[in-house]
Amino acid sequence: MKRTVASPYLLAALITATLYNSAVEASEHADLPPSIQVESALNSHLLVLNAASGLRMEQVNQRNWNSGSYEFNLRAGSSQRSIANTGQRLKEWDVSLERPLRLFNKVGIDQDIGSASVERAEYALGDARHEAGRLLLRLWFGWQREFAQAQLWQKQVELLTQQAKMADKRFKAGDAPRLELNQALAAAAQAGVSQHQAELRAQLAANELARQFPSIHLPEALPAATPQETEHDLAHWQAQVLAHNHELGVVQKQSQVQQLLAQRSRADQLPDPTVGVRYANEMGGNEKSTGIYISVPISFGQRSVTAESAAQQANIAADQEIYVKRRLEGDIYAAHTQAVQSYATWEQAHAAAQAIRSNAELVAKAYALGENSLSDSLTAQRLALESSLAENLSRLDANESRYRLLLDAHQLWPLDEHGSEGLHDHY
Repeated sequence: MKRTVASPYLLAALITATLYNSAVEASEHADLPPSIQVESALNSHLLVLNAASGLRMEQVNQRNWNSGSYEFNLRAGSSQRSIANTGQRLKEWDVSLERPLRLFNKVGIDQDIGSASVERAEYALGDARHEAGRLLLRLWFGWQREFAQAQLWQKQVELLTQQAKMADKRFKAGDAPRLELNQALAAAAQAGVSQHQAELRAQLAANELARQFPSIHLPEALPAATPQETEHDLAHWQAQVLAHNHELGVVQKQSQVQQLLAQRSRADQLPDPTVGVRYANEMGGNEKSTGIYISVPISFGQRSVTAESAAQQANIAADQEIYVKRRLEGDIYAAHTQAVQSYATWEQAHAAAQAIRSNAELVAKAYALGENSLSDSLTAQRLALESSLAENLSRLDANESRYRLLLDAHQLWPLDEHGSEGLHDHY
């Protein structure tokens, strides 16, 4: 067998490209879990596992649609003939084999129904991965928010503890009253309570994330990724999200399935015939007959009513498709607006926090030199903490909202289990 040996230059290029893509991904999404963990987490989530089972079920159903549900039917019977004049009793029996025959036009419709149902299940699997990705993103940033607050309160406790030690030294030296020491100790104690509460919330958030996605390993610390401004306008993101939206694909395929079912019901107004072969042994074996027969059901309006009901169900599915598309357009507008506004909010919070922290440092230095009161220093520290919390939360909001937009456009994590070619062509 001929073996193909790759060129060393090609191997080097592939390795370089792989390392470059990994470096780019790490630099762009340093505040997200590694891609290998995300892939494992999404694949093992219950939403995705259930959707995968649904896809396998539809693949089995497709074979049923292709082969049809009709079966051979064997009939057999026996009887006894009595002849009055002679008093003879003659045994008779007959046997027949029959099967309904699906008309040719119905075969094609059934095959289309099976194929469309499988495609609908494929889109449902992609939608389940998308929903699992949204859940992972929400829980991940929920944990980051609580974790960031716990870290800030820990730093605040350390700072206020140092300030309390400084107040204690000044009190012992006679340079500060007892009230000032009590204020410092109370501020440190209150910060400690807030720290414990923040740590509890962070622990609960981490537990929920680990329960939903065991494959995600929480790091001890995360880099503070700087938010990036959302590129392109709303029309661009609407086109990107709708072109890859699995939920819209599901309702489109559902509408197609219902239309095919309505077409099948209309075709079923002409009943399928049943063809059989019969053999009979009569008159005690003196007469034997072989023949074929055909039977056709005669309907008195039931098939027309069924076809009309299927047509109405197809109309409902078409209306549901329009409803989902309009709702998605509203969701895209909200997601894009939130991404843009969250970035602007972070810029303002960042500038304000820098100024307030700088002022707090000056006040702390003035208090250390005895040029300011402890009350002014504590107030400055409280404002600095509040501004830092607001800055961190707005930073996480900006990053999460941008990642959510990228996720919906399938530009963040691999979500496609079904090709998007031909999707939404009729819009």
